[in-house]
Amino acid sequence: MRFVYIYFLSFLLFSISTEAQIFQSTKDFSRQDTLRGSNTEYRNWWDVQHYSISVEANFDTKFIQGETQIEFLITEDNKGKLMQIDLQPPMKITKAWLDNQEISIAQREGNVYFFSVGNLSKGNIHRLNLAYEGNPKIAVKAPWDGGWIFTKDQKNRPWMSVAVQGLGASAWFPNKDYQGDEPDRGIELKIITPRDMIGVGNGRLKSSTKENGKNVFVWEVKNPINNYNIIPSIGHYVQFQDHYMGEKGKLDLDYYVLDYNLKKAKKQFEQNKSMLACFEHWFGPYPFYEDSYKIIEAPHLGMEHQSGIAYGNQYNNGYLGGDVSGTGHGLLWDFIIIHEAGHEWFGNSITANDVADMWVHEAFTSYAETLYTECQQGKKAADEYNIGIRQNIVNSKPIVGVYGVQQEGSADMYYKGANMLHTLRTWLDNDSLFREILRGLNRDFYHQTVDGSEVENYIAKKSGLDLNVFFDQYLRSINVPTLEIKQNNNQITYRYTSVLPNFTMPLRLENGQVIYPTEKFKIFEGKPEDFRILPTYYIYYKQEE
Repeated sequence: MRFVYIYFLSFLLFSISTEAQIFQSTKDFSRQDTLRGSNTEYRNWWDVQHYSISVEANFDTKFIQGETQIEFLITEDNKGKLMQIDLQPPMKITKAWLDNQEISIAQREGNVYFFSVGNLSKGNIHRLNLAYEGNPKIAVKAPWDGGWIFTKDQKNRPWMSVAVQGLGASAWFPNKDYQGDEPDRGIELKIITPRDMIGVGNGRLKSSTKENGKNVFVWEVKNPINNYNIIPSIGHYVQFQDHYMGEKGKLDLDYYVLDYNLKKAKKQFEQNKSMLACFEHWFGPYPFYEDSYKIIEAPHLGMEHQSGIAYGNQYNNGYLGGDVSGTGHGLLWDFIIIHEAGHEWFGNSITANDVADMWVHEAFTSYAETLYTECQQGKKAADEYNIGIRQNIVNSKPIVGVYGVQQEGSADMYYKGANMLHTLRTWLDNDSLFREILRGLNRDFYHQTVDGSEVENYIAKKSGLDLNVFFDQYLRSINVPTLEIKQNNNQITYRYTSVLPNFTMPLRLENGQVIYPTEKFKIFEGKPEDFRILPTYYIYYKQEE
């Protein structure tokens, strides 16, 4: 969700002229980048099964403390290898126990703790308990930078939450901070709050008790979940509920909002039902019926926190009252509800192993905005919306990032990614097949972590198209395919430029005719006035008389 900052820069368009190529990053990466971004030798021999996390935050001192229990499965004999646990300074681990036996810290290296755990045999399950405390990094401009948020609501009362996508969950609690390993059996999150405050977490409320003059809320998620999605929110919340009859039966809708926003929330959140109907049609069943669907009012714009979406769009349609497409279509629905809910399918159920492939999260979710526009306003409006969001594309670097070092690609993964998918849909010219591909992705990669290449290969296989160069062109090159057109009297010739070798995507005209451009000029077999290409392809044009 952190992309939305580019909306404020959307009209600063860049014209970039380069030779067609797949760009490589020139940034120097450190060992810390590798430790965070790779499944290192210190953590590739164990698989997280479950997290139990407790947290208590002091608003006045900005200090948090708690304990994490990591239940993990040994996937291969570790033969005395060190065990890597991630926790970023200034947070620190104060004590550690392996299977109830206290162990010492072997060493700390930057954002990483190493523990000596002895020889652990394949197939066994163990439990590591870690007590932690400290003053976590505080977000300055959440959600675009990460950290804890200590602020006050409109009644001048404390309000706390977290936003750590990109920065990482290890900014506040110890864990295996690697996107490719989600807890198979979910989490339990215990939030301890002052007596007058409510603690809201992901999933369903398991218990609410009072201990030593404080409130204790225990939340449970039964499904796998991204670490950065695990979020405690603490404030003066009130709750209201609803339900939706979906493809898997009754889905509980659970809403937590600040007390003075209850009336506005009840009206605005009615959109969730039409959203769920639309997305279940295109993507398949909502992926987390067991954990419910929940929205929590947040002190920032919004994030896709699984079964606990953070909402801060001020109960307005559009994006803070604006339209990222400039067409007016985006003003007819709440951007945060639609975009962040789309992530429940792409990002939360289907998760990229490496953040270099975050386009799997963001391209499909941004395209969900187009699909929702289509569900509500029709295909013409959807086409116009998708074309309108092109104003946000910069084409300054590739969409795919650098693997193994926690390095995302360009923010173009959002709207260039959405236009790539709309282009592919236009090429297919078969909406039934396109819908089956989207639903198939969510069926066959349900609750899984994947590589971007797996998604690319899946789409290619199901579509029956050779898409290798297509994906390289849009994901790994900054150049947009350009159709060069020359007209001499009544004759039109055309060819592709700014493309990778063997890029041969056919183009459909408005009259239904199909042309097959290559890098060599071809003669158009038809009348010049019929040479009108469907505008839903994301390509550029260069025309000479």
